[in-house]
Amino acid sequence: MSKRLISLLLLCVSATSLVVAQSFRVFGTLKDDTGAPIEFASVRILGTAQMTVSNLKGNYSLHFGQQDTVTVVYSMIGYETRKRKLIAPFADSIRLDVVLPSLMRSFNTATVVGQRIQTGTTQKLDFSDAALAPSSTGNTVEEMIATQAGVSTHNELSSQYNVRGGSYDENVVYLNGLEVYRPMLVRSGEQEGLSIINGNMVEGVAFSTGGFEARYGDKMSSVLDITYKRPETFEGSVYASLLGAGAYVGLGNKHLSFMTSARYKTTAHLLGTTDTKGEYNPKFFDYQAYLSWRPNRRWTIDIFGNISDNHYQFTPEDRETRFGTMFDAKSFKVYFDGQEKDRFQTLFGAATITRHFNPETFLAVQASTYSTKERETYDIQGQYWLQEATTQEQLGVGTYLEHARNRLRANVVNLGLRFRTKLTGHTLQAGINWQRENIKENAREWEMRDSMGYSLPYEPQNLRLIYSLAAQTEITSNRLSAFLQDTWRIKSGMGLWNLTYGLRFSRWDWNKENLISPRLSVGFLPASNEHLTLRFATGFYYQSPFYKELRDTTLRNGVATVALNKEIRSQRSIHFVLGGDYTFQMMNRPFKFTTELYYKALSNLNPYSVNNVRIVYYGRNVAKGHVAGIDFKLFGEFVPGNDSWITFSLMSSKETIDGISVPRPTDQRYNLSLFFTDYFPGSTRWRMTLKAALAGGLPFGPPHSQRTEQIYRAPAYKRVDLGASYRLFNNSDRHVKTGFGRFIKNVWLGVDVFNLLGIANVNSYYWITDITNTQYAVPNYLTGRQLNARLTIDF
Repeated sequence: MSKRLISLLLLCVSATSLVVAQSFRVFGTLKDDTGAPIEFASVRILGTAQMTVSNLKGNYSLHFGQQDTVTVVYSMIGYETRKRKLIAPFADSIRLDVVLPSLMRSFNTATVVGQRIQTGTTQKLDFSDAALAPSSTGNTVEEMIATQAGVSTHNELSSQYNVRGGSYDENVVYLNGLEVYRPMLVRSGEQEGLSIINGNMVEGVAFSTGGFEARYGDKMSSVLDITYKRPETFEGSVYASLLGAGAYVGLGNKHLSFMTSARYKTTAHLLGTTDTKGEYNPKFFDYQAYLSWRPNRRWTIDIFGNISDNHYQFTPEDRETRFGTMFDAKSFKVYFDGQEKDRFQTLFGAATITRHFNPETFLAVQASTYSTKERETYDIQGQYWLQEATTQEQLGVGTYLEHARNRLRANVVNLGLRFRTKLTGHTLQAGINWQRENIKENAREWEMRDSMGYSLPYEPQNLRLIYSLAAQTEITSNRLSAFLQDTWRIKSGMGLWNLTYGLRFSRWDWNKENLISPRLSVGFLPASNEHLTLRFATGFYYQSPFYKELRDTTLRNGVATVALNKEIRSQRSIHFVLGGDYTFQMMNRPFKFTTELYYKALSNLNPYSVNNVRIVYYGRNVAKGHVAGIDFKLFGEFVPGNDSWITFSLMSSKETIDGISVPRPTDQRYNLSLFFTDYFPGSTRWRMTLKAALAGGLPFGPPHSQRTEQIYRAPAYKRVDLGASYRLFNNSDRHVKTGFGRFIKNVWLGVDVFNLLGIANVNSYYWITDITNTQYAVPNYLTGRQLNARLTIDF
């Protein structure tokens, strides 16, 4: 019996040894051409179903059966595919460390990089081509954001944008991890200056249209997260055009980096194409400096400063607007007296000290301060004639006089801590933030209208203004917020899961409100299809009121009174986002198709009206609503070596006020955007960029009216901008080694055609009322067709 048992054991050992001998393991590390590890890369055995993916450190391990010849395939979207052939492998384990070069092709200095896998709701965008694209605002990053799926704009003079039915105020912007702010008194795109984001200094752009993580702040619609560069060598550029000029210099080494820039902008050249003629004198100036010091691998100190001084001066002369239909055409003629003078001065400073415990763990202390001093003053009188354009029949004659003396000062101080670490399969992040605000406003504005010699509204015994407002308010408050989130990457037989979950807490001592926002997103890369990525996100998003939302404005008989509402509560939006990406090859070029479905349940809404770019709130939580829609985006190389994309969105946004359901002011039912780049065949000198937008019209109504009275809808916004660039000098390969030319990298000469098709887009309406109380909505048109010339020199 013992002999049989021994024989059986020997047979089992032999069989086990045979199985082990027939199983092999290949392992190693995947890195890119800079030495950084590549995560989520696919490693598979050619001709079999055996595959795996690399982990957060780029490490992989794959077992396979014995074969005479084995080909291991390494692939990742955005990188070149590599193959390694093993002929009759004899060892039990074989280590293969592989470098996957980035899938880059340079053409006309435009770098095209394959798209990264997006498992969350925040997408990484590459705007390296933006410098050569036509730009009417000078704010290239925001203009490129406006071409993304779910994003739209209706004003080429403004850098602000709407995201999935949200207002401008529902978008949060971060610069190097710190929230930045905009001036609050700006009422028109003509008054807007340069945004704080300087495209020449940008290294990374992350953008989310909804369902974003708990680490991002208290806004309801979108997040734009900007990271500035830390140059280690000298670089620079200067540019000039009919719309402004600027210069940028960056230099540094492994321990110290410094960037500085100065920009000047004027839109007088564009404003001359509007119906209102006069002397436009807008002057916008911006200066920035960014210093990053890394004395050793344990410490990093970052200091940033920005000064912005924006002047807008306008002396109108006359205006003639023709509007209506072919069978009911009207003409509106105005002669002006007076002028407008506005000034917006902002200062922003920030410092961050970071302690790196290891490459994956850090603790950062952040401090920032923001200060704005704003002044809007105007006295403008207009004498107008409204008549039939064909018969010259007079419909109305009158005078209006508009007056304003609005002043605002604001100071915001912010202190915070940020922590991040990586554990096995987990990325933990946490932060706490304290913010103090002090805002003072003194507003005085009124409007008088006279029609046919009668002051409106007409009363035989009294002289009344059609609108007046007087307000003097001040608020000092403190906010506390904190977040904790974890990103957990799980590998299973089905594929790779990316789970991000977290909580956000906030408190505001003005209304004693405490808020808790749970958020969750799930990404899935199926093992059966490496071209497909699926994701789902949900969460609670509260928008704590800032100063404009607090202003409870009550209008009675044309007289507006303003009080700061201490009972106001945060608006709430519950997001549900379901989407996916599919990558494929077409014409031997990479493409990616993205689809996202979303629904937002809105409550505690603070209704508002939009006049040009100024948002006026009710100052009370009296509505609820919803937003639902679908976004599509096709991204890829429509032309070899150049990135282009086209997006299409459908959306419905409604709110219920006092039991009446009305479209929200941002209820844009459809939006189509195109960004297309091309070149002249056989030439590396010419480059063309085309931007096109078609956006559904927005609801509107008479001025100073209730939202339930805004039942009209403006025409669709249609615009095409075309830019052509010619490279006068190319020294990218540094073949010029003598003379001044050795310091120059590229010289570009460009021509832009704004509003190529000459379409008259409506920005807002001016309402004329005759003595019979009949109202006429006269459209205020945006800019017409205009040329722009530009010169750019890169060092």
